[in-house]
Amino acid sequence: MGGRGTDVAREASSIVLLDDDFHSIVQTIRLGRRIYDNLRKAMGYVVALHIPIAGLAVFPLLLGMPLILTPMIIAFLEMIIDPVCSIVFEAEAEEADIMSRPPRDPESAILPPSLLAWCALQGSVSLALVGLVFAFAIANGLEERAIRSVVFTALVTTTVALIFVNRSFGGSSREVLTRPNPLLWWAVLATVGILAVVVTWPPARDLFRLGPLALREMGTCLLAAATLFAALQVLKGFWKVRLAA
Repeated sequence: MGGRGTDVAREASSIVLLDDDFHSIVQTIRLGRRIYDNLRKAMGYVVALHIPIAGLAVFPLLLGMPLILTPMIIAFLEMIIDPVCSIVFEAEAEEADIMSRPPRDPESAILPPSLLAWCALQGSVSLALVGLVFAFAIANGLEERAIRSVVFTALVTTTVALIFVNRSFGGSSREVLTRPNPLLWWAVLATVGILAVVVTWPPARDLFRLGPLALREMGTCLLAAATLFAALQVLKGFWKVRLAA
């Protein structure tokens, strides 16, 4: 005890309770588990997100399709990824079962194989849906810049969907959509606002080498994001991945 213990006892101790209250240990464990959970959520989101990015960088080159990921588009995506990982996931509330889990093994990996497999599944489903949007744009005879605009928008909207999916590995759709986190909504609004400027303002479109985006194509991108969210929420129930190792 920091208040009642002797100087010798405090110097020899591994832990000193400054307020002489054992409840501090419980609060510290709760906070540590929340931080660890949110770190794993952020890392899982990054792994899942980079699968469609890598796929869109490689497959068009291999298949002779129009190049999608220009340097400006990659920079835009990083503007989303970094704030989400460093700010939004850090501010996520604790999971409902955070104090009912058994202690984790200190030697366990921060991303165990089951969680890595779940992230790979998320990224693969996202890549498949964005690929379908890509095929839809080509089938409708869009020119190269318009194709890039559609696929870029689909990639951004599915990225936002992945944010919501990774807010919780056990929560229901209602929970992940309604659980308070003001920073999340500010990040989503900022992303949507910047995206709207990029695809509608001609100078910004030229900078990103994009074409005009019709309402039908925008609806297709939103449908891809909604489908991704719904599919992963259903798969989450079967996968039963927990954040505790």
